[in-house]
Amino acid sequence: MRRLGVLVLAAALTLTVGGCGGGDGAGAPPPATRGGNDINPKPGETVRDGGDLRWPVDSMPDNLNANHRGGIDGPTVDIVGALLPSMFRGTADGGTTLNTDYLDSAEVTGTNPQVVTYALNPQARWSDGLPITWRDFEAQWKALRGTDPAFQSAGKTGYEDIASVSRGRDDKHVVVTFARTFAEWRSLFSLLYPERTNSDPVAFNTAWVKALPVSGGPFALEGIDQAARTITLRRNERWWGTPPKLSRIVYRVFPRAELADALATDQIDFYRIGSSVELLRRAQDVPGVVIRQSPDRSYNHITFNGAPGSALADVRLRRAVAKGIDRTAIARRLIGQIVPEATQHGNHIYAFGSKDYQDNAGVLPYDQAGANRELDELGWSRPAPGQPRVKEGRPLRLRLLEPGPNPVGAEIDRAVVEQLAAIGVTVVVEPVPIAEAQRQYLAGNFDLVGF
Repeated sequence: MRRLGVLVLAAALTLTVGGCGGGDGAGAPPPATRGGNDINPKPGETVRDGGDLRWPVDSMPDNLNANHRGGIDGPTVDIVGALLPSMFRGTADGGTTLNTDYLDSAEVTGTNPQVVTYALNPQARWSDGLPITWRDFEAQWKALRGTDPAFQSAGKTGYEDIASVSRGRDDKHVVVTFARTFAEWRSLFSLLYPERTNSDPVAFNTAWVKALPVSGGPFALEGIDQAARTITLRRNERWWGTPPKLSRIVYRVFPRAELADALATDQIDFYRIGSSVELLRRAQDVPGVVIRQSPDRSYNHITFNGAPGSALADVRLRRAVAKGIDRTAIARRLIGQIVPEATQHGNHIYAFGSKDYQDNAGVLPYDQAGANRELDELGWSRPAPGQPRVKEGRPLRLRLLEPGPNPVGAEIDRAVVEQLAAIGVTVVVEPVPIAEAQRQYLAGNFDLVGF
């Protein structure tokens, strides 16, 4: 059995800038706050109908199947989020709410074993006219549960815990029975792909490569222009839910260094600042721009490979190495000039700003002195002060995969290399393309990997 440890590294914050037509310039915003939420929600009836949203992305997705190991990057999720069903929506306080465009109800109807019953919206259907039914749920479970390696899935979390997916009183009634209780069941079947994608490994792996065969959301594909590096969505004429306000969404590739100029010259409507102080400063100088913030539900983390025979197979060694990583220092290195009191994200489930957030990071705190002491006790000694540790003539040398290109991930990795060097652990960064990193990760060909 492969044993993995996840180390949550940095505070997650999303700062977004957007054009405000007719505005007089926003000027500098107040300092961003840890967990602060300033999204300026408006009732739908007050929002103008029509228009295009010009949405910048880092790259053209290679595979628009977000459940495929080659399709889990940010641009893919951004695009298919407007195209495919999600059973629940996130709320501003960090919770979830039923997405009534797809569900009339979803509830736990049994506890031993755990059973979740979904009642699908009778009108829910795919853009080719076929209804969304229990068979779409069953096919996605079978594709993602991890028993058939022909399906090159990005992960099996939750799906591997399901014993069966069956038809209830009719095709719009889904009964999911779990072999093991899975508390985060609301995360499953979102994004939902059609049965014909998930029932065939060839279709699962290839049908969505630079293509969007079908929609099940408020938007459908208008066109993909590889030369212009754009993907354009239009309103889905078969959409049964609340009509979208936008006429189109146009995703266009812009390098991050060009985002501020693109906004200033009216080529895009917003961009994410993320951890870039430069993008924040540039936004403050663009007339008509408003800067807003909210907590992000994603976070940066490093996974430790504890598989038998690996360099970090001993859990005591993993814990000692983890204690040598100062996550708050990394958070401040990334966003300290934007969020002066930035700290590590100390919870795997709840984001900053959510009503249920609490910092559980004390279970494995940063403790450089403790890390040094525990490494000494494990027989990893330093021949001289400041030199790398060795044991029985073997150096303590770890390989850190760096999926890229990702400037934020690269900055985190540089910090980790420096911090672990201080306790005598040598870390060698191995940059690899995102798709190749997934293959190496699934094969266990790494010691550390950042996501």
